[in-house]
Amino acid sequence: MAFWSLSSSLPLLGLLSLLLFHQTSLTTTTTDVHVHLNILPDVPDGRVGSNYSVFREAHAFRNGETCGNLDVDRIHVAMTLDANYLRGTMAAVFSILQHSTCPENVVFHFLWVRHEPEVYSSIKSTFPYLDFKVYQFDVHRVRGLISKSIRQALDQPLNYARTYLANLIPNEVKRVIYLDSDLVVVDDIAKLWKVDLGDKVLAAPEYCQANFTVYFTEEFWSDPYMPRTFEGRKPCYFNTGVLVMDVDKWRHGNYTKEVEDWMVVQKQKKIYQLGSMPPFLLVLAGNIMPIDHRWNQHGLGGDNVEGKCRGLHPGPVSLLHWSGKGKPWLRLDSRKPCTVDHLWAPYDLYYTSRHSFED
Repeated sequence: MAFWSLSSSLPLLGLLSLLLFHQTSLTTTTTDVHVHLNILPDVPDGRVGSNYSVFREAHAFRNGETCGNLDVDRIHVAMTLDANYLRGTMAAVFSILQHSTCPENVVFHFLWVRHEPEVYSSIKSTFPYLDFKVYQFDVHRVRGLISKSIRQALDQPLNYARTYLANLIPNEVKRVIYLDSDLVVVDDIAKLWKVDLGDKVLAAPEYCQANFTVYFTEEFWSDPYMPRTFEGRKPCYFNTGVLVMDVDKWRHGNYTKEVEDWMVVQKQKKIYQLGSMPPFLLVLAGNIMPIDHRWNQHGLGGDNVEGKCRGLHPGPVSLLHWSGKGKPWLRLDSRKPCTVDHLWAPYDLYYTSRHSFED
C-alpha cells in the first residue's frame, strides 16, 4: 500500500479507496471480553455527559484463524487519556482494531491524570469488549520540571507520561508500543510489535537527514560541555509519538532519571523549545533501533505555531500522525479541513459527525 504526496495527480477519493481497500477483513460479531481496570474504582455504564462527545459503539472485532494463544501472544499498546483528546483516542483505538489480524490479542494501557468517570464510561460504552487497564499518572512528579514551550498544549503534564510509562504498567509487561492520540494505524499493529529491538531500549522511525541543530537553542550548542552528550553517537531525530519500548531495559537503565536530569537543566538554562521530546533526544538520539518510516507519517498537523496544511511524504504508509498544532477533528468540525484530514475521518466515532468529502 503506497500513498504519495498530495501534490501528485492521484485524487483524494483514490487515496481513500486505497486506504479502505487494504483494511484487514474481519468478522464482526458480539463477544464477551473482560474489561480490566487497575487501581481505579469501577463506574456505572451510561452515556457521557453534555460536556463530552458521544460516540457510536464499535463492532467487536474477532481474531483470525492464524492467531495464537490469547493468554500468551499479547500486544501491549499504551496511550494517554483525557477529555480534550478523547475523540482522537477513540479513532486511534478503532483504527488499530480494524486493521489487526488478532484484535482480541491487543491490550490497551491508558494513562490519565485523574479519575474521570465520563471519559472512562465513553471508552467502555464505545468498546464494550475491549481489554484495557487505566493508570493514574501523578502529575506532581513532573509538574515542577516542566518549562514553558512554544505551544501551551505541549506543556501539559500528561505529555510527559511516556517518560514514566515503565514505572506505571505492570512488571510482567516486558514490551509496549506507545502511541500518541492524534494518529490512526492503517496496517496490522502486530508488524510494529514484532520489530527487532536488538540491544536497544527503543525502536522508532529515525530521520538522520533532518537538521538536528534546530531542536536545541544556541545556548545549548555554545556550551562547552552539553553538546558532548552526543559524543560516540550520530544524533538523529525521532518522533516520540510512536515508540516501541523494551520496558525492562528502560527500568534497569534508569532512563527516567536521565530524562528528568535534562529537564532540570532546561529549567536553569533554556536549551530547547519543544516540550517533552528534546530530553528524549538528548538521552537516546543516535542510540535507538531505527524502523521503517512507514510507521510514523508524522507532521500532518502542520507546524507547532500555525498548524498549516501539509501533504503526505512519498512512500508507503502504515501509520498517519497529526503531530503539530492542527488536529483533524477540529479542522473537520470547522469545515476548513486539510486534504489529509479526510484520511482520519473514516475512523471518527463521534456520534454526530457528518464529514463531507466535498469540504
